Amino acid sequence: MSVSADYFEFYQLPESFRPDVAELKRQYYALSRAYHPDFHATESPERQQEILQLATLNTNAYRTLSDADLRMAYILGRHGLLEEGKQELPADFLLQVMDLNEQLMELEFEPDSAAAARVEADVNSLTNTLEAGIEPVLAGYEGLPADARPQALKQVQTYYLKKRYLLRIRESLAKFAPRS
Repeated sequence: MSVSADYFEFYQLPESFRPDVAELKRQYYALSRAYHPDFHATESPERQQEILQLATLNTNAYRTLSDADLRMAYILGRHGLLEEGKQELPADFLLQVMDLNEQLMELEFEPDSAAAARVEADVNSLTNTLEAGIEPVLAGYEGLPADARPQALKQVQTYYLKKRYLLRIRESLAKFAPRS
C-alpha cells in the first residue's frame, strides 16, 4: 500500500459519503490489532517498517473516513475536484457572500448586535438550504451507476466550496459577536 492508498479499498468498503460507521470502526480495530508493532517485534526490520506503515495508513484512513468533512474532501480530492483553479461557484452565491462580507465590514467599524444577528440568520438560512439540497446526493451517491457519479461529485464539490465560504463568514462573525 502506497501513501496514496485508497482508504475505502483498504477497509474493503465502497466509496461513499455515508459509509457504514460500524463496519468502518470494526475494520479499524481489527487492523489496529493486526498491525500493532508489538506483535511483530521478531520480524525482520523491513517487515517491521512495513507494519509501521500499515499501522499509520490505518490510523490516517480511519481519521479521514470517520469525519464527514475530511471524508468529503478526501473523496473530492481523489477525483481531482479540489485542485486550485478548477473551482467555480455560481455567481448568485458569490454575490450573496459578497453582500455578507460587506455587512461584516460594516460591523467591524460599527458593532451592532441586531445587524450581527441578521448576518448570522442569513448564514444559517443559506447553510440549511445547502444541507437540505445536498443530503439526497450524499445519501444516494454509493448507489449511483459509474456514469452518473461525475455529476453528483460536481454537486458535492459546489456544496463543499460553498460550505467553506460560509464557515469563513461564521468565523469572522464570531470575532464581532463578543464586542457587540
